[in-house]
Amino acid sequence: MLKAQQNYKVGIYVRLSKDDERAGESVSIENQKLMLTRYCEEQGWNEYSIYCDDGASGTNFDRPGVTRLIEDAKDGKIDLILVKDLSRFGRNYIQVGQFTDYLFPMIGVRFIALNDGVDTLHSDNDIMPFRNLLNEFQSKDTSKKIKAVKQTHAKLGNYLGCYVPYGYKAHPDDKHKFVIDEYAAVVVRKMFAYRRRGDGFRKIARQLNEEHILPPRDYYYQQKGVEDSGYRNHCWNDVTVKSMLRSEVYIGHMVQNKRGTLSYKNKKQVDKPKEDWIRVENTHEPIIDMDTWNACLDVEARNYKPRPTKESEISLFGGLLRCMDCGFKMRYSQETHTYPKKGKVKYVSYFCGSYARSGRSACSAHIIYLNPLAELVLGDIRHRAKRVLEDEDRVRQELMDSKAKQGAQQMKADKTALKATEKRLAELERLTQALYEDKVLGGVPEAVFKNLIGKYEAERVEKLVLVQELKKRLADTAQDERDIEQYLQSIKKYVSIEQLDREMLLELINYIEIGERQVIDGQKCRDVVIHYNLVDKAG
Repeated sequence: MLKAQQNYKVGIYVRLSKDDERAGESVSIENQKLMLTRYCEEQGWNEYSIYCDDGASGTNFDRPGVTRLIEDAKDGKIDLILVKDLSRFGRNYIQVGQFTDYLFPMIGVRFIALNDGVDTLHSDNDIMPFRNLLNEFQSKDTSKKIKAVKQTHAKLGNYLGCYVPYGYKAHPDDKHKFVIDEYAAVVVRKMFAYRRRGDGFRKIARQLNEEHILPPRDYYYQQKGVEDSGYRNHCWNDVTVKSMLRSEVYIGHMVQNKRGTLSYKNKKQVDKPKEDWIRVENTHEPIIDMDTWNACLDVEARNYKPRPTKESEISLFGGLLRCMDCGFKMRYSQETHTYPKKGKVKYVSYFCGSYARSGRSACSAHIIYLNPLAELVLGDIRHRAKRVLEDEDRVRQELMDSKAKQGAQQMKADKTALKATEKRLAELERLTQALYEDKVLGGVPEAVFKNLIGKYEAERVEKLVLVQELKKRLADTAQDERDIEQYLQSIKKYVSIEQLDREMLLELINYIEIGERQVIDGQKCRDVVIHYNLVDKAG
């Protein structure tokens, strides 16, 4: 039974969410406290405590303030709960109803929502379920609007995350942008250099730890000048390294909307399918160049896990050799022979992986020794570099001519559409400015103004997104030309090289096919086909 006496022990509950802040002072925490405390004094009731949840959503009851409120009510410390309106208590109509219709009457607690005229002491509260339902609809509608605004920002390339990516720092004038942090950027470039030469994620993490470089979260708190209260081992790990080396943020692109909540009620974060990601190119200054990015992608695409040598190093051609007949990766082999005059001599060779696994019934050995292979590849690189230095324009033209002329018509259409869209954006700016001027002068009614400004803004956002898409398509069309230029710049650096190194091979070569050794006219020979990265991509 609900108490009828006037000497209540009152628990005042106040709540403010981030969405409510747009409503201004009318729903502020202080305004709620002032209103409810004054009402409690006017009634002559005893105020036991004020329970507060600041910045908490009303769609669920997992809130510290409301949890303490319910516990105190169950323990008999309070027998009247006072809130400004039902939406302050909660916006989930089922859970609100469970408390107001069942729990509170059962434990003898009166509930009052002041502005809504709801008082469980009286029986004329039939409107309460409908108010609860409307509050939930409002919460759902607000959630949709906020999500739409965030997606619009994401499509414009505005950063929406809480923490600026490692390697960057917040822009001093725009919270949606960031600029390069020179110290951290050096670390990022070092990570990509390690990956480019073929190091695995765990090995890179170990190297960074050995160099006593602070991991991202530790560095963030150090720059803020505050202590990290979370439990961490303060070390780099392979998961962090992998995530960073796969992030397009370091080539100047923004990829967002990769994770989200299940619903406006369930805040559990889940991964979204790739087609729902929002990707905008060239939103900020890159830390690494496309040549480095593509080289690391090639490392990943090969999915190579070259076995280390006995000296725990990756061999020169590890992961780069394939059997020409069966396509299997070639395996590394090392043998040491002792000679009377020479002493110990180490021989390094590679042989077919399928042969190693299954014997001659699967494939032949295709064995090739390191030294002659290195000489052959070195000679081919120097020959190509010499051709570029002697007549770069001719080599460039040969590569350009080898490209199909597909896409030329689409490129022309995209350029025309981009020009027209940018012209319309300029018109919308002029129309919006003129509309505001007419409203100030009283020439446009409020309803007409709101209708037109809404249409202009919707079209402006649509056109901005279209501009981004057109620029991306044009950039993709021009990729072949950039690949050719990268190849020319890369290869000519090596015209005078005397010895191969692994980083050079990973930069230039995609893979090398090794044919079986044959004897023709008494001469031993084999086919070796070198597939260069940018040449293959360029045609």
